[in-house]
Amino acid sequence: MGRNHKIGTACSCLLLTFLTHCAGTPHNPQLANQCHQGLHSAFQELDQAKAEGFSGMVSWTKAATLLSTAKLQQQFDKFPNCINKVKRARFYIKESQKT
Repeated sequence: MGRNHKIGTACSCLLLTFLTHCAGTPHNPQLANQCHQGLHSAFQELDQAKAEGFSGMVSWTKAATLLSTAKLQQQFDKFPNCINKVKRARFYIKESQKT
C-alpha cells in the first residue's frame, strides 16, 4: 500500500466522521429561535452603535467578529455556540459605546 493511498484513506475516514457528526446534530427549534432572535437584535444594536458613533473600536470589532462567527454557527445548527457568541458580542457592543 502506497503512502498516497494511506493518506487518502485517512482523509476519507476523517471526512466521513465529520459528516456523520454534523448529520447527527439534533435540531432544537427553541435554541434555533433564540439564536436567530439574538442575532437579529445584536446586528441591530451593532448598526445603531456604528450610526451613533462609538469610542471603543476594538470592542466594536470584537462584537462584529463574534456575530459573524455566530451567524456561521447558526448555519451549521450549532445553536448553543451561536447563543454564547451573541451574548458575548452584545457585551462588546455595550463596551464600545462607553465614553
